[in-house]
Amino acid sequence: MPAKGRLPERTMVIEVVEERTNLETEALVGPEGKLDYPPVGSNSIYAAILSRNETVKDAKRLKTFLELRDKYVHKKVLFEDPLFPADDSSLYYSCKSPMKFEWKRPTEICGNPHFIIDGANRSDICQGELGDCWLLAAIACLTLNEKLLYRVIPPDQSFTENYAGIFHFQFWRYGEWIDVIIDDRIPTFNDKLVFTKSFRKNEYWSALLEKAYAKLHGSYEALKGGNTLEAMEDFTGGVTEYFDLLEAPKDLYSIMKKALERGSLMGCSIDVGVQCQMESRTSQGLVQGHAYSVIGLAECDEKGTDSQIRLVRLRNPWGWVLWKGRCSKEWSTISTADKENLLKQTIQESEFWISFEDFKKCYSKLEMCNLTPDTLRGDERNSWSVAVNEGRWVRGSSAGGCRNFPDTYWTNPQYRMLLYEEDDDPEDGKRACTVVVALMQKGRRKERSKGASLYTIGFSIYEVLRAMHGCQQHLGKEFFLYTKSTAKCQSYINLREITERFRLPPGEYVVIPTTFKPHNEGEFILRVFSEKRSTSEGCWKNVREESIKYKHRTLQLLLGLKLRYNSQSVPTDNQIKTEGFSLETCRSMIALMDTDGTGKLNLQEFKHLWNKIKQWQLIFRMYDKDKSCTISSFEMRNAVNDAGFHLNKQLYDILAMRYADERNNIDFDSFICCFVRLEGMFRAFHAFDKDGDGLIKLNVLEVGELSSLV
Repeated sequence: MPAKGRLPERTMVIEVVEERTNLETEALVGPEGKLDYPPVGSNSIYAAILSRNETVKDAKRLKTFLELRDKYVHKKVLFEDPLFPADDSSLYYSCKSPMKFEWKRPTEICGNPHFIIDGANRSDICQGELGDCWLLAAIACLTLNEKLLYRVIPPDQSFTENYAGIFHFQFWRYGEWIDVIIDDRIPTFNDKLVFTKSFRKNEYWSALLEKAYAKLHGSYEALKGGNTLEAMEDFTGGVTEYFDLLEAPKDLYSIMKKALERGSLMGCSIDVGVQCQMESRTSQGLVQGHAYSVIGLAECDEKGTDSQIRLVRLRNPWGWVLWKGRCSKEWSTISTADKENLLKQTIQESEFWISFEDFKKCYSKLEMCNLTPDTLRGDERNSWSVAVNEGRWVRGSSAGGCRNFPDTYWTNPQYRMLLYEEDDDPEDGKRACTVVVALMQKGRRKERSKGASLYTIGFSIYEVLRAMHGCQQHLGKEFFLYTKSTAKCQSYINLREITERFRLPPGEYVVIPTTFKPHNEGEFILRVFSEKRSTSEGCWKNVREESIKYKHRTLQLLLGLKLRYNSQSVPTDNQIKTEGFSLETCRSMIALMDTDGTGKLNLQEFKHLWNKIKQWQLIFRMYDKDKSCTISSFEMRNAVNDAGFHLNKQLYDILAMRYADERNNIDFDSFICCFVRLEGMFRAFHAFDKDGDGLIKLNVLEVGELSSLV
């Protein structure tokens, strides 16, 4: 039941059945024989902390592809990639190889290998023994746009000039383009490629591109099953759209036509029925649970009528088709001239034409990746700006789930968005600002080997009351209990990214990205595209996360002092059952209250400590509503604020990870230990901030000294 006074909102969930369908380095070898290099996007201390104490190791400077290639050319040695070795670990993570593969270089497979022959095109993409049709459908679409294609596949590579067994490919990855370097050893069986291949026996760009993409995700097996949109986005950095063909907009054909004209990539697929096996066939010969590329459209005259038939050209990554519908080769209702023209456009047996009406009936969904968020419904292109925010859902702190969970929903990350400049061409005369919001979950495919799968994700947008404009505080539970969302995604769905377009009145808003269920821990990237550049520049911001700069101060290090824990039997309220404070908590108390450096507490110091504990005890009791002697880690944000400590959101996440148990509860001892340390840190900071400007500066040694005091 919804909370009293709460405006109920229905949250719809869609589960998608998967179709069967940085610059790399010469790195240092760690103490366990593992090769280590900085992960892409690891650019903050916070990221290191959130890795849950993963060892931070030194690494050599990142080397570019050209540096590595020239080095191996000079040494006359063929490159062997230590980060993606030619063994079973790069193939499968859940089982052993079904056959005995041999990793061979193209120069060992044929006598005259080529990287690209007569340009890279869709005939060079034939699916092998791996269920990655979704990836190959995206590659086929990519070949239609030469500019995009050669950004992903740098063409200045060959098996003759400066050949050293090393190749590279570029992918868009969570907001930036990265270079993935591989060697050219490819899995073979009986001297034939096992996975993706070209119809030309001596052309290898598609096989090497597939290998680079497998390396990006950890293994070839990680590429089994997926959505075409995922790869399309990795090839372009574009904006994804998803159409349920059962509820297709009336102007879908026009949308598709404009999309192709503007270089958008499109794919389609048929959902698998409940009773069906994966890749079962329909009566028309199409394959369920399989991805197809949308590569063209046409309008032809129909014989004997004054009307035109709208057609869609599709491609099957398998290299052949069994389409038995009206647009098969035997179809004779279109004019001879049109039919000859269509046959000229169909360059291989893997392609076929289908009427637009049959397309909507036979296929379940259309996936589209636009290079810009242009609406595709108008004739004018707009100039878009984009704001990117990276965030994280932390179990017990900021992984609050959807609005169905009101007790934790408010703890989700919150992002403020200020819209004040209206569109140039308002619809229906209404003042509005157009924005496209895209929420993407990060790294789930690469984590498959650890049992990870895509979360069901979504987001909502709330208008901030005028009285709260400019206020950067995290909005609390009461706001969401009594405030209805202004806009939201159509449904929660387990895709890597969900995207929605909105027209909102000018004003200030807060965007809440969430997983459907609470406690789902993971990283995400939230992108907001706006037609007006001023909308996002300087106006799209996270709830205040101020970095602290430090002015130089000196500290005296308390070394060699034996601490006497005379406070271990501090009495507590009868309603809080505890066996006393732990040694760790007592040590923190001593560090906080030992003002004279004796290593123990005198009566005055103890009295001050006791008063602090009583104050914090009242706060603890207020949030221990079930009298379990624990409080939920989600409530720590409020408890910390009630005690007068104001932290940025990363610190709230860190506190939850540091002090909560596996059930996301914090007991009294951990609660007091946390508050003692916060008190000590704030007290030390204010002591060094003698001019009161909120800034201090410490060198590395002094930071360690400060830490020893708290």
